[in-house]
Amino acid sequence: MSAVRPLRHRVLVAVLALTTTGLVACDATGSRTGSSTGEAGSEPSSSPTSSAPAPKVRLAASRRTGLAIDQDLVFRAEQGTLRKLTVSSPEGPLQGEVSSDGASWTATGRLEPGTTYTATGTAERTDGSTQEVRARAATTDLTLDEQTYPSVAPLQGETVGVGMPVVVTFDVPVSDRAAFERHMTVTSAPAQPGAWHWLSDNEAHWRPRSYWKAGTDVTVDVDINSVPAGNGVYGQESRQVDFTVGDAVISKVDARTHRMQTFINGDLAKTTPITTGKPGFTTRSGVKVIMEKFRSRRMNSETVGIPNDSAEGYDLDDVEYAMRVTYSGEFLHAAPWSVGSQGSANVSHGCTGMSTADAKWIYDRTKRGDVVEYTGTDRPMTLTNGYGDWNASFADWKAGSAL
Repeated sequence: MSAVRPLRHRVLVAVLALTTTGLVACDATGSRTGSSTGEAGSEPSSSPTSSAPAPKVRLAASRRTGLAIDQDLVFRAEQGTLRKLTVSSPEGPLQGEVSSDGASWTATGRLEPGTTYTATGTAERTDGSTQEVRARAATTDLTLDEQTYPSVAPLQGETVGVGMPVVVTFDVPVSDRAAFERHMTVTSAPAQPGAWHWLSDNEAHWRPRSYWKAGTDVTVDVDINSVPAGNGVYGQESRQVDFTVGDAVISKVDARTHRMQTFINGDLAKTTPITTGKPGFTTRSGVKVIMEKFRSRRMNSETVGIPNDSAEGYDLDDVEYAMRVTYSGEFLHAAPWSVGSQGSANVSHGCTGMSTADAKWIYDRTKRGDVVEYTGTDRPMTLTNGYGDWNASFADWKAGSAL
């Protein structure tokens, strides 16, 4: 005889059976019950996969060291795009531009020798994030023999005469004259046509077609820094000079009549009795320009090839109101020892002598660049003996340009 289970036990089993049946039926009809373990009968959801980080942008110089100053300096972005870049150096900032596609930066300013350039900026990675970038490049140093420096006359702010040429001299020869001339400009107000003329590899002059107009403002721009001069030489230290042309003071010397007429802005201001060079020391005829002025100057015949102990020798300590017009030693100056011959005979060693009072008068009214035109002798003035620029026709003058 089997044992009879208690009623309470049978009721509990029945309740559990009904509860289990209800759960299965509910799932079968698609109803959901709250659960922290996901849906029954479905695969558990997986966590998102992390993507690899974008590579860093690398900034690289076209040449890290040994860059020649006439070569292009370029910084390129590898695996990214440049957004902004600045380049600095001990010489100051270097100008440049980022390319339209952001792939590179190219210098537009000129490089200096023996200089390190540091580039800093921001770039964009391929995933759109940004980062800082940095790189350096260094140029090759140059010896003094590999650099040429310009000097310019007139000086900054100087007031000069209407015959004053622009004179640019270089301490190391320029064999590629055309390269330099392309970077040398003269502008004026009012504008006046003119041209460069190379007297040598070390010296170039610019003059207008005719004398400057009084009152002209002139700007000289010798923009040759880092420009190749040829033979491994480079220009250094660009120069800009502004000067003004003052009153037109033009003196006309006639060695035959022994007279000098001085015109100021076209009007005859004074006629002066003078003496010029005697036979064997003939004064040159042509256009001369006052290059220097001295209130008092020693004049020694040995400097012009005449021995002091010869019959024509001289050594004068204090010649007054001296105005140089040639490299070879011609001056206008006071000559009180020859007053008796002034206006009637030529007795000097080539200079233009006059009384002390007359010399002071012309000295007080002249400046560097004023013109002295000589006639009456058979000895010609030359282009290179002082500022002889006006002794060539303008056509011949332009032929001396490198362009």
